[in-house]
Amino acid sequence: MRVFLATGEASGDMLGAALANAIRDLVPGVTFAGIGGERMEAAGVTLSARTTGWAAMGPLEALRTIPRILATEVRHALWFRRSPPDVLVLVDFGAVHVRVARFLRFLRYRRPIVYALPPGVFLDIEHQARTVAHNARPLTAFAHQRDFYRSLGLEIAYFGHPLVSLVDARAPRPLAPPDGGTIALLPGSRRAELSYHVPALLRACRTLRERRPRATFVASAADADAERTIRRYIDDAALDGVTIVRGARPALDVADAAWIASGTAVLEAALREVPCVALYIIAPAQVPIYKRMWNKPYITLPNILLDREVVPEVLQDAATPEALAAALERLLTDPSQQVRDVREVRAQLGEPGALERCAAFIVEAARS
Repeated sequence: MRVFLATGEASGDMLGAALANAIRDLVPGVTFAGIGGERMEAAGVTLSARTTGWAAMGPLEALRTIPRILATEVRHALWFRRSPPDVLVLVDFGAVHVRVARFLRFLRYRRPIVYALPPGVFLDIEHQARTVAHNARPLTAFAHQRDFYRSLGLEIAYFGHPLVSLVDARAPRPLAPPDGGTIALLPGSRRAELSYHVPALLRACRTLRERRPRATFVASAADADAERTIRRYIDDAALDGVTIVRGARPALDVADAAWIASGTAVLEAALREVPCVALYIIAPAQVPIYKRMWNKPYITLPNILLDREVVPEVLQDAATPEALAAALERLLTDPSQQVRDVREVRAQLGEPGALERCAAFIVEAARS
């Protein structure tokens, strides 16, 4: 069996690697090729293109990156016509992968295409859902998206969220000492996210240290490029007591609390039961665009799923060092309410074993 996995950013790379390992458990002789990053490569996927620098922060930045990415994807689409894998798995990255699926079908590509984590989970965009379902087999991690597709008469598979299988709650942790604590910094994986979030978080570190002089910090880097970027910002800030680790898990596991850029990492922190504050900062020119696209009261997944703010969201101009430090200080002093609240998140994400069920669905598609 030959499986091709295509991702576009760090969260997709994590899921692609997890799917590869789960599929291999079901089909020991399977071979993988793909478009991805370090985690997929470590999982035994032979990469034909690397996604470093692909993920854009908003529509304006995407205008600069999508042409180059689409050129890569078109080359792969033509290659698939000549040598089709048993199944093509597109993971997230809706700005590109919806177009890829549609282009392949235009080329009369007949092999199965599974779209894992299709776009627009909570946006309910009818034409997008119909395009995905017409050209691929959608596989969602969210009950809301399942219900929306089915309300339109579209087929979609739902087994729960794979992170439930991958992320366990950690053991209860004693309160941080009043003058210290270990704080995780998860600034995101996109280059623009790092450029906005890392300086803001380092300033917040200084402010928090005024209240907690023995506080230490651990920053999460998605890959080698992100690690170099974060290191440069730390050196420029001349801030001591900051270490860098690769990936979200090592940072979350040692943290008393965390600042996290809104995204999959906030959901991972909720499942690990790590108290956290979410932030997000974008270029001012992109704010009106986002407001037209998103009219819901929250942007982080735990808050969206529970329809209330359990993770504080400190966004845009409000993300001052003082506001970030104050929100985190409250969690360091008493994280109990947030920990109780985020336990509800796991129940919203389906039953355990979702990763294995997703892998079985992909294997069945490959054999069809």
